Amino acid sequence: MSKRILLGMLTPSSNTSLEPLTSAIVSELPGVSAHFSRFTVTEISLEDRALGQFDDTKVLEAAKLLADARVDVIGWSGTAASWLGFDADEKLCRRITEATGIPATTSVLALNEILHKTGVETLGLISPYLKSVQDKIIENYGRAGIRIPAERHLGLHVNYSFAEVTEAQILEMAGEVAAQRPDAMTVMCTNLKGAQLAARIEEETGIPLYDSVSTVVWKSLLMAGFDVRAVKGWGSLFQKVS
Repeated sequence: MSKRILLGMLTPSSNTSLEPLTSAIVSELPGVSAHFSRFTVTEISLEDRALGQFDDTKVLEAAKLLADARVDVIGWSGTAASWLGFDADEKLCRRITEATGIPATTSVLALNEILHKTGVETLGLISPYLKSVQDKIIENYGRAGIRIPAERHLGLHVNYSFAEVTEAQILEMAGEVAAQRPDAMTVMCTNLKGAQLAARIEEETGIPLYDSVSTVVWKSLLMAGFDVRAVKGWGSLFQKVS
């Protein structure tokens, strides 16, 4: 019997999108399965109470539970580092591996690797977040040398509500961002149902779309030694970037 590939995913407690989407992405991959562990996240803002949700100690406890399942990779399927600073995820991955012995990655670090590999200089940003959060994301990418010439956000802060954003709203935002012709676009939120729309948006706009649920799955599969080209129907990421 060939070895199973077990992907561990850290999940915000109020997120209802990333688990079904992640499972759907890997559903047709022989021997691959996704497993989830939650920690409390209910609000996205720059308020102290919201920022405190991402304290490493809480995340590490959830990661240790995934380690009990002997997963091959632990992925943080969340985008907090996009506004907290990319070094937050780099530190988190080191701490997860130190605590569990399992390699780790995140949605944001995976996205940044993809942008580097594909030579992206301008990025279109789609999110449900508050303007203050969106501005921090734009600032952090600017510091990394990636300009965001077009963005759309919905001004929401309750994490549960992000999953209630409709496909029509996401498609509308993507169309508006695509009109500025960035090199690529991202859906920056793992509770926004953008992953299943990537192929359609790419076909309609001609611009690659890198969804934050998909990016962490992509990197986790690569770290587990799996050929990501086997993932079909979820956009150009899996077919063209490795």
